[in-house]
Amino acid sequence: MQGIMTHEKLVAMAVGWLRRYRCGVVLSEQACVSGEMPDAIGWKKACHSVLVECKVTRGDFLADRAKPWRQRPENGVGAERYYLATGGLIEVEELPSGWGLLEVCGRGIEVRKKSAKNLRSATGFEYEMNLLLASLRRVEVRIEPQSITDFLKWKNRMAEYNRGALPEGLTAAEAEANVFLEEVSGD
Repeated sequence: MQGIMTHEKLVAMAVGWLRRYRCGVVLSEQACVSGEMPDAIGWKKACHSVLVECKVTRGDFLADRAKPWRQRPENGVGAERYYLATGGLIEVEELPSGWGLLEVCGRGIEVRKKSAKNLRSATGFEYEMNLLLASLRRVEVRIEPQSITDFLKWKNRMAEYNRGALPEGLTAAEAEANVFLEEVSGD
């Protein structure tokens, strides 16, 4: 990530970091019904969410404090919440309660302060569900005339075309683990 650090570059770095942080589903810059538009948010097993807000300027970071979901953190998304910025832009002492800080370090990201893991309220969870459902709906609109259910059953169609056997390297849907339904274990 050479050159001037743009918001777009930070968001791409945040998405990559969330994937390395073992988030199986990651969305970027998608709006919630609350008005919040997370720069990047991912979900780990047991529906544990991790929010990353990217800040390129000090003014952007300071303006973020005035947003309604920062004024009332119980209305925000993310069981874990992080700011991502270049080094020295945000001081640990300035972070909202429980928030973590990620800093760009060369081409990578360094965790300067870890987030608390229990920042999401029931309201925040509802907003996350709305965000996920709205995103699924956008996918469904794009794959019309199929429904999302039909689209997700493509493996069954592949097996039918191959006389009952899945192509090499594919796992049957019923044999796939769904870590999003597992309970949280101090992760």
